[in-house]
Amino acid sequence: MEIFPAVLQAVPGDDFTVYAYCNDGAVRLLDTKPLIAEGGVFEPLADRSFFRERLTVLNDTVAWDMTGDRDASACVDVDPFTIFEDCAVVNDPLEKAE
Repeated sequence: MEIFPAVLQAVPGDDFTVYAYCNDGAVRLLDTKPLIAEGGVFEPLADRSFFRERLTVLNDTVAWDMTGDRDASACVDVDPFTIFEDCAVVNDPLEKAE
């Protein structure tokens, strides 16, 4: 059975990275610096506070709430297939080391 990719939770990491908790049980690390460097719709994400505070999950993927009202049509998001196919699977940063 194939799983349609979806992100369940997004947690900001260091240096404009995002930990994406996916519906296949994996945690993937998204580096957004190349997207921010492209500018355009991603330009506001260059502000570190905006990047961290507006990060959320909308449209079943990593997104930034551009207007602050959780309008899924007014967000900037990353294709969930890109996250599943191009981002490295990493250890969960929220798990406590034993």
